Amino acid sequence: MRAVLSIGSNMDDRWALLRGVRDEFAAEIVAASPVYSTPPWGVTDQDEFLNAVLIVDVDQTPLELLRRGQRLEEAAERVRVRRWGPRTLDVDVVTVSDPEEITSDDPVLTLPHPHAHERAFVLVPWLAADPEATLGGRGVGKLLATLDPDEVAGIVEVGEL
Repeated sequence: MRAVLSIGSNMDDRWALLRGVRDEFAAEIVAASPVYSTPPWGVTDQDEFLNAVLIVDVDQTPLELLRRGQRLEEAAERVRVRRWGPRTLDVDVVTVSDPEEITSDDPVLTLPHPHAHERAFVLVPWLAADPEATLGGRGVGKLLATLDPDEVAGIVEVGEL
């Protein structure tokens, strides 16, 4: 299965935490975006994030992939205190295809990610990793064009993973 993972951090050694996710999936990475500095989304009274997207081919179910990401978050001592609040590490499963996009309304893992289409910090890196990417049958570039231009402009490339 091919999956798109959105990874982010705004606490501790953000670069090392993102590289840890890259290292975990190194043998399965098909494409990786650059790293972007992104303003916080939802709760704005916190530090900026570093965000990236990994596209991976895995031999796991979507739920197993979610659990794998959650183990990485736990290893980074992520604490869920406040929704959309600061975090050491966030590993989100954005979409999974086998070969068609898998949809699920399971509350444990909703696919595709229910908010991905409205988050520039997901779409900008994803488009960089895969210019032909689609989400729910729509081009990621077209979805990005529907967002607030100021929000998109706030997503700034800062380096490679």
